[in-house]
Amino acid sequence: MKLDHFVYHRPGSLAEASELLRSLGDAAHFIAGGTDLLPDLKRGRERACHLVSLTGIDELRAIRLDDGRLQVGALASLAEVHESPAVRRAFPALAEAAGVLGGVQIRNQGTLGGNFCRAVPCADTPPICLAGGAEVVLSDGREERVVPAAEFFTGPRQTVLAPGEVMTALVVPPQPAGSGACYRRFTLRGGLALSVASVAARVVLDGEAIREARIVLGAVAPVPLPVAACGGLLAGQCPDDDLFGRAGEIAAREAQPISDIRGSAEYRRELVAVLTRRALAEAVRRARGDGRYDWEVQR
Repeated sequence: MKLDHFVYHRPGSLAEASELLRSLGDAAHFIAGGTDLLPDLKRGRERACHLVSLTGIDELRAIRLDDGRLQVGALASLAEVHESPAVRRAFPALAEAAGVLGGVQIRNQGTLGGNFCRAVPCADTPPICLAGGAEVVLSDGREERVVPAAEFFTGPRQTVLAPGEVMTALVVPPQPAGSGACYRRFTLRGGLALSVASVAARVVLDGEAIREARIVLGAVAPVPLPVAACGGLLAGQCPDDDLFGRAGEIAAREAQPISDIRGSAEYRRELVAVLTRRALAEAVRRARGDGRYDWEVQR
């Protein structure tokens, strides 16, 4: 596999980048880390005569935490998201998801914005962001708009991004008191393997009962898939293994998997049931203050 010839552009501002892409039309793509785009270009899945790099726009790299509101710049690398004290404090399940994605080299090169904007169904960070109620900030260099993460994806490799529009940041609101979140996935091997199925869970406890629960599936539907029926089942209930098992059954039925080289649709449904149980159990432990994350275990 090899890349076709292309012209590489490195604008110094968001306005310049957006205008450049609009002027170049369908022959151009934005590029940041390139960990998804470049393999697609090599395979012929995408075509590009021009690549417009966003790496010179430093304003898109910042990670900020203000009164519990977390803002992660789209150019923040996945390694930076995983290691950020602000992310680990405000929404550690996002750091968890970023930390399991690919290998060290991929995490150092790939960006949070790329993981969203390439809209690959098996991407690891979108499901947990949907579970956390995140929003995506978009800009065309002139005006800015904010879109709920749940409305950002329109299909496999398709988003609401307009021509010349850039994802500038992800915003995660302050999480409710008594909440806990967890991301669990299954891969055929470690390291660079893609998710065969994944589940993100966030629960909010009120005493011993579940006040609110969100389940979002990944890699088993064209887009990250919230399962509202799970929330309806869990709300007002005291958590236990039987309840989580029933939620897993619902999630498996709601999943929309395909069969491919990594697994059959039936296999993926079984995985969803298991991962849902595990993600909910760990989310509840974390809501109670009993759960731990990988970086805490390693200390």
